[in-house]
Amino acid sequence: MKIIKEISFSQFQPWSGAVDTYNTIIDSGKVDELESLLEDLNPEGISETELNDLLWFESDWLLESLGIAEDEDEG
Repeated sequence: MKIIKEISFSQFQPWSGAVDTYNTIIDSGKVDELESLLEDLNPEGISETELNDLLWFESDWLLESLGIAEDEDEG
């Protein structure tokens, strides 16, 4: 059984490994760009789990697509 609930993007709360990526996007001021990218990739919408998985498992690609350099690993 699949239950889909519709929420606005601002109501989305990431969990687990997606939290850091989501916070990086917010801190970089790229939320509007993320929302636009998601609409282009998923014109029919995306589930919360799919969005969380994208933020978690595709973080490098996503941050690069949004023009966010991730240099926190240096040092």
